[in-house]
Amino acid sequence: MRSRAMLVFAAVSGLIYVALGAFGAHLLSQTLGELELAWLKTGLEYQGFHTLAVMALAVAMQRNASVWFYWSGALLAIGIVLFSGSLYCLALSHLRLWVYITPIGGACFLAGWILMLIGALRLKKKADRRE
Repeated sequence: MRSRAMLVFAAVSGLIYVALGAFGAHLLSQTLGELELAWLKTGLEYQGFHTLAVMALAVAMQRNASVWFYWSGALLAIGIVLFSGSLYCLALSHLRLWVYITPIGGACFLAGWILMLIGALRLKKKADRRE
């Protein structure tokens, strides 16, 4: 996922985030129960935070291409789809199989943040070598 693809993903994810948030607040809040709304809210929170992280990685990659940031962005994007997507599907369908997908998305989030940390630490090392 190059920086352009990351920005496209962040834009689409942000669009879905806002649309689903509005849809949930205005229509789904009248038909879903408390548990389903909580799943929806959790999915939206994680999608929002991680969409911003993907966007930040895209900007960072425009300045300094990094394989660590590349894979971090890819894993965060996969995490959004699996974690948030499975919570949305669980809230709307009640199919319990989605509960097995959610932790895979969470693991992708964790791996993405670890790779971002490694990439950031390696940037510092590169800057130190230039001095």
